[in-house]
Amino acid sequence: MIEIKSLSKSYNLDKQIVHALKDISVSIDKGDVFGIIGLSGAGKSTLIRCLAALVAPSSGTIFFHGQDIAKLANEQLRDFRKNIGMIFQHFNLLTSRTVAENIAYPLEITGSKDKEKRVDELLALVGLSGKKHAYPSQLSGGEKQRVGIARALATNPEVLLCDEATSALDPKTTREILNLLKSINKHLGVTIVLITHSMEVIKQICTKVAVIEKGQIVEEGLVANVFADPQHVTTKQFLQNSSHEIPPEFFKKPSPNRKLLRLCFKGEVAGEPIISELVRKFNVDANILLGWIDRLQTTTIGTLVIELMGTPEGIQSALKYFSEKSVQYEVIENDT
Repeated sequence: MIEIKSLSKSYNLDKQIVHALKDISVSIDKGDVFGIIGLSGAGKSTLIRCLAALVAPSSGTIFFHGQDIAKLANEQLRDFRKNIGMIFQHFNLLTSRTVAENIAYPLEITGSKDKEKRVDELLALVGLSGKKHAYPSQLSGGEKQRVGIARALATNPEVLLCDEATSALDPKTTREILNLLKSINKHLGVTIVLITHSMEVIKQICTKVAVIEKGQIVEEGLVANVFADPQHVTTKQFLQNSSHEIPPEFFKKPSPNRKLLRLCFKGEVAGEPIISELVRKFNVDANILLGWIDRLQTTTIGTLVIELMGTPEGIQSALKYFSEKSVQYEVIENDT
């Protein structure tokens, strides 16, 4: 549905060129919940504004259903923007308008008929039928975001662009909003592009993810694959921050007779007694220090942190055994 090719965006700030995006190429399929994760200043917001045709790229192309959006003009551009709904971090509601009037605003701009019926449908969809005549000042943060979602859906868009849609909300409300977005994706078939700085958000809703750093995509793929086998140091840091921090007492003096490992199990291998087989086969000891489960949209991934002890030869054989069993492992304490 969306194809980004070699996209770059630069700004001239005080006679200095700042490269917000550098040669980004990404494909987003219809029905995806596509997450873009990065730290502040990584280029996430610039990318989503380019996608919405609010900012023109310096170079590169964005195709929507095979059409170059930079070449759209007048009525074509208006039609494209009707196909794109935007949800914002701080809601961006009109404070002088009621909930119903906020939702109806895009319908007024497009000259749609039967606005009241559409507004009532959307209020029911987001669970705010009883708040129709309330003003934003009378709503909680979660209710304001529900209004923002209803407004974004008013023109029946094919794509929702979510700009840090949950970062101003508490954890419970965040889960509720993400569940609502998942339901919209599943039942209405709306493609969602979501930018965030939280791997927890990616885990809860996304099917695919791209990691952006300093304006470049450094890793991309199915969420399950990225969680199970992260390749880039930035991705590993995001995952470490979103899961359980390893207590410092687990890190002991380096020794060739000891390895501290993080293991990732997914699919059928998660049901096999790999640790007990390992102990029997290679005469090593495996001390399980920490474990947790991540339930993703497409699979469940189990993670163990273990202390593996034995002869250097036994430990190397055990590591080879993990590879043969398709268990992803990372040595988190070196023997140097």
